[in-house]
Amino acid sequence: MTRAVFRPLFSVFNVLALVLLGLALLAFRAVQQQPATPEAPLLAQTGQQNVGVTLYFSDAQVRGYVQQTREVAVSQNDPVALAQAALNGWAAGPSAPGGTAQKALAAVPRGSTVPTVMLRGEHFVVNLPASYALLNYGVSGERMLLCSLTRTLLEQRGKDVMFLVAGRNADTLLGHADLHAPYAREDCSDE
Repeated sequence: MTRAVFRPLFSVFNVLALVLLGLALLAFRAVQQQPATPEAPLLAQTGQQNVGVTLYFSDAQVRGYVQQTREVAVSQNDPVALAQAALNGWAAGPSAPGGTAQKALAAVPRGSTVPTVMLRGEHFVVNLPASYALLNYGVSGERMLLCSLTRTLLEQRGKDVMFLVAGRNADTLLGHADLHAPYAREDCSDE
């Protein structure tokens, strides 16, 4: 008689249910544990080197260019990173060492958004921020903005610079200069 009572207790279904209950408890315990805190990766600046770039700014009369050389940190053998670093320096404006900085004027107001640059073969494509189209510049100011940027980029490499405004083709930036054709060194010579 005692044997008949225990037989239904250890049936295949009951044993399988007990195993599944045990596995569920183990899984619940594993999910409730705090994950191990990962160690922060070491940020090494591998492949970074300082490179001198020549930046162009306007003179006080907005007729000629003032050159300044700066050291920028860029990835090795990456011309786009070098061009973007040069544009960062260009947008920051002239520095103050020596006597030339007093004569140099920035092409855009301090704190302006930096344009982004792409390189397709020997041709630079610069995406000017939409805020540049709101600048209150005349013919000379618009030309100086475009040409100082062009000369800065073409100092290292490249054949010409094509401009976009807010990611789109535009007829002009401020209503004076034609943006349909790319700008080359010859288009931005000293007058």
